[in-house]
This record gives sequence, C-alpha cells and structure tokens, in this order.
Amino acid sequence: MTEPGGSRSDLRAPVVSEPRQAAPDDRHPRDRLVRELGAGDATLLVVASVIGAGIFLTPGEIAARLPHVEWFFAAWIAGGLLSLAGALANAELGAMFPHAGGDYVYLREAFHPAAGFLIGWLSFFAIFAGTVATLSAALAGSLAFFVPLDEAAQLLVAVAATLAFSALNYFGVRTSARFNNLLTGAKLAALVAFVLVAPLAGEGDWSHLFMSVDDAPAVSAAAFGLALSPVLFSYLGWNATVYVASEIREPRRNLPLSLFLGLAVCIAVYLAVNVAYLYALPIAEIRGLENVGQTAAQVLFGETGGRAVALFVVVSILGTLNATVLVGPRIAYAMALDGRFFAGVDRVHVAHHTPHVAIVLQGAVAVALLLVLRRFPSILEFTTFGIVLATSLDTLALFALRRRQPARPRPYRAWGYPWLPAAYLLANLAIAVAMIRGRPDETLACALVTAAGLPFYWLFGQLARRTAG
Repeated sequence: MTEPGGSRSDLRAPVVSEPRQAAPDDRHPRDRLVRELGAGDATLLVVASVIGAGIFLTPGEIAARLPHVEWFFAAWIAGGLLSLAGALANAELGAMFPHAGGDYVYLREAFHPAAGFLIGWLSFFAIFAGTVATLSAALAGSLAFFVPLDEAAQLLVAVAATLAFSALNYFGVRTSARFNNLLTGAKLAALVAFVLVAPLAGEGDWSHLFMSVDDAPAVSAAAFGLALSPVLFSYLGWNATVYVASEIREPRRNLPLSLFLGLAVCIAVYLAVNVAYLYALPIAEIRGLENVGQTAAQVLFGETGGRAVALFVVVSILGTLNATVLVGPRIAYAMALDGRFFAGVDRVHVAHHTPHVAIVLQGAVAVALLLVLRRFPSILEFTTFGIVLATSLDTLALFALRRRQPARPRPYRAWGYPWLPAAYLLANLAIAVAMIRGRPDETLACALVTAAGLPFYWLFGQLARRTAG
C-alpha cells in the first residue's frame, strides 16, 4: 500500500525516531495499518487473549502452592486487581499514544529509545512469542485426550497450530477479528452454562468451599508470590488492545473501554468458574491436577461431561492462540518503523493490510521456543516473568510522562494516581523476587533474552544511520 505519489520502498526505509511531543491522535508517518476494529472487537480481543488454557490448566498448580481455599481465592482476586491496576496505567498511556507497539512506544517516549527497544524486544520474543508457544503446546496436550499422541506428535501438532494461525492472521485483521468474536462468544456462553448448570447436577458439595488440606503448612509471603505466577499467566492478555491501537477506531475512547470492560468480564468469569470447581472437588483433590476443568466436569456430569469440557478446552485455546498471534507482531512492526528492528519487518501487505513479515517472524520464534522449552510449566514461568517486568516498566513510564509531559492531552487519566500505580509496582516487585527465588532457571532465561537485545539495538542504530546518510 502506498500514499499518493509514494512508492512501495517508502514503507521499508528505516527512520530513527526520538521521543516527540506530538498530538495524541498522531501516527507514525509510515504506519499503513488501517483502523478496522470497533469497541466490541477490541473488548472481545481482551477477553479472548485472557480466557484460554489458564482457567483449566493452572488451578491445580495454584492449589498445590496454596492448599487453603481462602488463599486460593485470594490469589485469583489479587491477580485480577493487579491486572486492573496495570490496566488503569495502560489506559492513560494508550489513549495518549494510540499507536501500534504498546509498551515499546510508552518507554521510548518516557525514557529513551533504548528503553523502548529493550521492552519491545522482551515483549516480542519472551511474552508474545512465548505465549504462542505455550498455547500451542497446551493445545497439543488437550488434543491428546481424544487422539493418542506421543511427545514427538504433540510437538508436531503444536508447530502446525502456530503456523496455521500465523497464516490466518497473515490474510487480514478483519478476518482474524471475526474468527475471534465467534470463538469468544461461544467460549463465554459455554463457561456461563457450566457455572449455572454445575449446582443442578447435584454431584458436588458446597462444603468444599470451606475445606482446606489437612495439616497444610501456613502460607508464606514467598509461597503466595510464587502462586501468583500461574494466576498472572491466566490473566495474560488484559493489555492486548494497546498493541493494536493504530487499528482501533476512536482509540482514545475505545481503548480504555476495552481494557476495563474486557478485564471485568474475565475476573467475574474466573471467580465463578473456580467456585464451580470447588463445588465439584475439594481443594485437596484439585492440588496438582493437570486439567481441573475436565476432572470437575467428569465429577459433575460423568464421562460425557469430561469429554465435552476437554473439547471446550481445545476451542478456548484456539481462540486465545488466534488473539495472541494477532497482537504480538505489532510490536516488531512498530520497532521496525523506527528503524530499530530487522529490515523488512515494517512492511504492510498491499492487499491484506497486515504486518505480514512481522507475523511470519513471530511464528518462527514461537516454533523455536517450542523446540527449546517443551514443557508447559517451563514456558509458563518464562513468559510470566517477562509480563511482570514489562507491566512494571509501563507503570514507571506513567510516572515519568506525568512529570516530563504534563501538558500533553490525556483523554483518560489513571484513577488512583499516584498511590494505586505505586502499590502495583511494589506488588510486582515482590512477585518478581518470589519468582527469581523459586524459578531461577526460567527467570534467568527471560533476563538473558532481554539482555540479548542490547547488541541488536546498537547494530540497528548503526544500520539506520548509514542508510539515512
């Protein structure tokens, strides 16, 4: 796609961008993505990004770390409130900078292009590509319930799923959004039906909600912080729309709306589904279960219910995988627009209006992660630590921009500033410390991926200057 009088090569010429005091509605001069997503699309994108495999696959791990019902629910509530606090900050930032790239843009504007690059590098390679790999692995594991699949076959299925959804998003954001809306509507309807019908089955016991594991140790701050890792993974995606802001219509209104409405739906659904799980099973039996949703459905509705939930898990993961594949490439695309990424990643497909090169690159990275980090929990911790770092830096950017650019128009101002964002930062710091102590290998891998961006930042800067010269 070209502007009148322009050429296709204009889309690829690297331009080094410095922080700029532009109007909130401005876009990068070479951004050719089209505003095709409405408020409903954006809200359902958040819901689809959040509600995937986590609500089925992580409660068993959370219960193993917190074998007390009250602490189990406290972790889910804390994760939702932390995500909401992060959403407040991102709503202000996203309305100020309705551009592709999300936190890459915010840190570039708040601190320095190097800060934006490193968080963009982390978000693209660790958070989004890592999540695509995690979801693809979870999808393969869920399919194994229906078809016998050994480890090699599951890996093949995971790779095939990554490539298939990359291809779907290659051919248009509108097509991907319609598919997302359809699956998300079905997902919400099925979850609500499960919650409402569960008590009617008569096979559970409400007393489970007041039972904890006998002789369970007292919950320490470190254990609670570590338990928040799978909880936060289950909430991953609450900020999905900030990365596609340049494709949302009326982003100053619709972007904050999508964050708050989408996250509110997810928190309510998660709490209700966990109540249904504990109605079916005491927490002692939930501990360590790989798929709590499937086991709970078997208890409530028999083998047929278990198979129905297993099928629903597959559908749910498909929706979240599609949403994640849609969002992630916009980070690499935004970095490439500034001449701070691999050549050609800033290209927009002439017919489909998608960042097709960035989509292909994300798919390749996700496949590589699948080959290196094959186990679901391993990828989970790796990705979650990246989320904690990225969202913490976003909140620091909010403080910095309030100080550095006080006159910049803010269509939305974060509620509870400065106390709520400060509390969010402290909570994230505590979680990061717990993860470093409890999962040192995965957190070190995430840190190394971030540090690996430094030489590339220098290299891309050199190449951009030579081209401009």
